[in-house]
Amino acid sequence: MSTTATHCPYCALQCAMTLDTGSAAAAAQGFPEVRPRQFPVNGGGMCRKGWTSAELLAHPSRLTAPLLRGPDGVFQEVSWDTALDRMAEEFRTAQQRYGRDGVGIFGGGGLTNEKAYQLGKFARVALRTSRIDYNGRFCMSSAAAAANRSLGADRGLPFPVTDLDDAHTVLLLGSNPAETMPPFVQHLERAREHGGLIVVDPRRSATARMTDDDGGIHLQPTPGADLVLLLGLAHVVLHEGLADLDYLERRTTGVEAFRASVAAWWPERVEQVTGVPAEQLRRAARRLARERRGTYVLTGRGVEQHVDGTDTATAAINLALLLGLPGAPGSGWGTLTGQGNGQGGREHGQKADQLPGYRSITDPAARAHVAGVWGVDPAELPGAGIPAVQLLTTLGTEGGVRCLWVNGSNVVIGAPDTAAVTRGLQALDFLVVCDLFLSETAEYADLVLPVPQWAEEDGTMTNLEGRVLRRRRAVDPPPGARDELWIMAELARRLEAPGRFSPDPQEVFAELARASAGGTADYSGINWAALDAGEACYWPCPAGSATGTPRAFLDRFGHPDGRARLVPVRARAAGRAVDPSPRAHRREPLHGPSTLTLTTGRYLEHYQSGNQTRRVASLHGARPESRLQIHPATAAALGIRDGAAVELTSARGRAVALARLSTDIRPDTVFLPFHYAGDRTANRLVASDAVDPVSSMPEFKAGAVTVRAVDPEERTR
Repeated sequence: MSTTATHCPYCALQCAMTLDTGSAAAAAQGFPEVRPRQFPVNGGGMCRKGWTSAELLAHPSRLTAPLLRGPDGVFQEVSWDTALDRMAEEFRTAQQRYGRDGVGIFGGGGLTNEKAYQLGKFARVALRTSRIDYNGRFCMSSAAAAANRSLGADRGLPFPVTDLDDAHTVLLLGSNPAETMPPFVQHLERAREHGGLIVVDPRRSATARMTDDDGGIHLQPTPGADLVLLLGLAHVVLHEGLADLDYLERRTTGVEAFRASVAAWWPERVEQVTGVPAEQLRRAARRLARERRGTYVLTGRGVEQHVDGTDTATAAINLALLLGLPGAPGSGWGTLTGQGNGQGGREHGQKADQLPGYRSITDPAARAHVAGVWGVDPAELPGAGIPAVQLLTTLGTEGGVRCLWVNGSNVVIGAPDTAAVTRGLQALDFLVVCDLFLSETAEYADLVLPVPQWAEEDGTMTNLEGRVLRRRRAVDPPPGARDELWIMAELARRLEAPGRFSPDPQEVFAELARASAGGTADYSGINWAALDAGEACYWPCPAGSATGTPRAFLDRFGHPDGRARLVPVRARAAGRAVDPSPRAHRREPLHGPSTLTLTTGRYLEHYQSGNQTRRVASLHGARPESRLQIHPATAAALGIRDGAAVELTSARGRAVALARLSTDIRPDTVFLPFHYAGDRTANRLVASDAVDPVSSMPEFKAGAVTVRAVDPEERTR
């Protein structure tokens, strides 16, 4: 057959599509024709990125042979045997010289479940290193930590996306799906039609504009003030007697301590800190409490990518619990996963402290179970490692990682304080990068390994609602590319690693299912035959389960007593200039008299670091340059004209962009997309020296910057 049913390679919505290799269009263009496919999450729709995704399969910049940097600093094509022999030799040398943790692995949230699982296994069994983490630490970690401590389990959406189709009220905090995952917006339409879409965003984004014409309410707080806003909403719910007391009695603990923690956040005080009018806050709280069934609270990176991101996500869950939403049919709390396999990628071993099935690596029973599946002694497994920010800041240092293998991530653009990350990469003894193209990170590598793209591989992905999907191979990869499972198997053989490392994704998935059995993210009841037959499988799906768990928490939450926890959280600075938190978790002063607050995010046309989308002509043509969104009044005060070049400076470094004047942003705030390279990289400005104390999330969404116009002559020098 010339057609293959698969899913989009980009975001966690995982829109269904069909690739046709035999059509006239495919013959004319030299790559498969993309057609949307009816599926619950996308309803037959796709965004621009999905429509153009197949163009990359025939892109002339594809890597087609291993590249080894020579003594002269120039890459030379080498054979796979030469590349893997050298890689194994460098791993051995580094570990002999610096110890097991001298070698590290950095993974990605776009890898299939099978690759994410086997990468974690390779680190712990073949290398016996604890130094593994992944770019999902910069994405979902705050929401995951909040869900674990409040609800006892972390699944992005604990209900199918289509449940939102019947919603009359949706509180959406820190997410702009109209641009980041456009097909998702159809699930918000009923809430908008009923005037119940409540969007929290410092910008009047495309999603916030959906509240126009009586579609709902746009709450526009200062960046970094989301926690105070949520404490204020909870205060109104309690003060006005709007809480679901019966639900709280039956299904939660900690109500009284929580009640005391929000007592001081009356609406007028919240207005002073957030800028959101007190009456607007009351109106939003009353709307949320109008009727439990049909009401949802959803969070995104905008409220989570902060040094208090876990507490802010916790505050959103607390509000949902007060209203009686989680675990009740037709209502709930959830977080919108970003990366394509951001959910599955963190469940099976890429995180520094986790084993497959969302097990803790410090739990003796978990270690024994997984080691039994892997055929090794539990004592041989390393302990917990260090999270991504710390791993990257220790590159090339005494006691740090000296040899790094990067898989499916572009840290030179995607990590915080990219100048420091780049210095760390340059200080390494040896850097290996697996990628489709010569990314900005691969340019610093000693060895670059070409791997297949999404339509050239088989495997499974887990979308934002915890549904496991089949990714199917539609075309052959370039002759010189090799699958990461094969690479790991070959390296494991060279390193004489115990256990089996299969290059077959179906075999790896079967092993993953056994390793996850009994864990929080139990996949043991899922098999490829069921997925190929079109069955819907949501984790946890223990052996013997037909469809798994489409709706989590209906009977009990994940804690041993079955109850959810109302966890009191404290606002960091509460309007003060200095954050009193320990230095490692301290927010830098924001909203000062000489600074603006920078927040970052995505464009509709681009994805993550832009390593792929910047190579698609139509997408690059639509958004060829980084543009700084700035309020006209602010721009006028700084002498900045629309379209003029500007320079942003923070304590970390500088970046340049073109100004785009807009009243859709607060006068004290500027917005910069994070998809661009070189001096346009937004994350040059983002701090890495302070992180969330629970999730280790850095402060992507709020940082102090100065902005100035760049003289045209200065720009050309």
